[in-house]
Amino acid sequence: MEETEKVEIMNFDQKGYLKDGEELYKVGKKMAALADKVAEEGYDAVFLLGVGGTWDELMQLEYMMNKFGDKDLECYLIHAAEYNVSGHKRMTEKSVVLTASDSGTTPEILQAITTMKEQGVRVFAMTKPEGPIGQAAGAENCVQMASDHGSGGCEGGYYLADCFGLRLLYHRGCFPKYDAFIEQTRGIWSDLLDIRKRFEPKAEEIAKKYALAPYTMFIGGGALWGETILFAMCILEEMQWKRTRYVTSADFFHGTLELVEPGVPVILFKGEDEYRALDNRVEAFLKSGVTGDDDVVVIDTAEYAIEGLDPEFRVIVSPWILTVLVTDRVSRYYETVTKHNLQYRRYYHQFDY
Repeated sequence: MEETEKVEIMNFDQKGYLKDGEELYKVGKKMAALADKVAEEGYDAVFLLGVGGTWDELMQLEYMMNKFGDKDLECYLIHAAEYNVSGHKRMTEKSVVLTASDSGTTPEILQAITTMKEQGVRVFAMTKPEGPIGQAAGAENCVQMASDHGSGGCEGGYYLADCFGLRLLYHRGCFPKYDAFIEQTRGIWSDLLDIRKRFEPKAEEIAKKYALAPYTMFIGGGALWGETILFAMCILEEMQWKRTRYVTSADFFHGTLELVEPGVPVILFKGEDEYRALDNRVEAFLKSGVTGDDDVVVIDTAEYAIEGLDPEFRVIVSPWILTVLVTDRVSRYYETVTKHNLQYRRYYHQFDY
């Protein structure tokens, strides 16, 4: 921290962020307590329910549950709008659902959990207990995010969701080092603050080069795929009205590669899991001369160290690092280049549709 201690971060409340981090540790214990209750009562399947950005955010937990879980664990990521029209034949009254809503009013999620509750399904929500979704889930089943100082990406939500999911795995004997993970990440917020400071010049450079490009590709995979979609769709498409193409590193070679040409920016997010081999293949192709060097950006979470964190935990925090780099910092600099306020929408929440 000493090297970057005095570095300023544009539009960022550093003290507030660290205070939120301290609160998240306490809220995480509540998430773990809910998981303890579920483990004691028993369950036949875990459902992660989202829509739009929350669906993207829960992808990383689906990945972790499947990566660390045993062969008998059933974990499903489901889209609220799709569930409302098709249901899910595997869901029973013994199932458990984790969902999230920052506003507490997301209509698709509210409709879905209302149906689930009528069927006797246990629903746990990361939302405001006083909001419609919180009321539908039940205040005792709700955990509110730490107070928002207007700073940060999605890492707080990732942390809380992981506290719930990884705790379930702990009780199954699949993630025995849960307590070590929680203690090692207790002070991670100062590390993520330092990572922001180190990346700040790069975030500005990326925005100046590509924010006005008519079309940009984003490639990711594994634990980073949800964050890849979230940044491209929820940030750049929704909040910046930019045209994007997001594709997994696995699918890139089955169509999208034919669209790579000089003048088309391609941004690759490299992870730290088994999918890194696929990321490396994409990187090798992009740097083989098919496009100009200035058209390719590689953001590798492995380049950002976190002191005191066991190597086996790196894959879990990799989405936290990526959201710090792009959903938080790059988006802020896009805003300065495009002169388009991140809060301005044409259609979203402007009228009923």
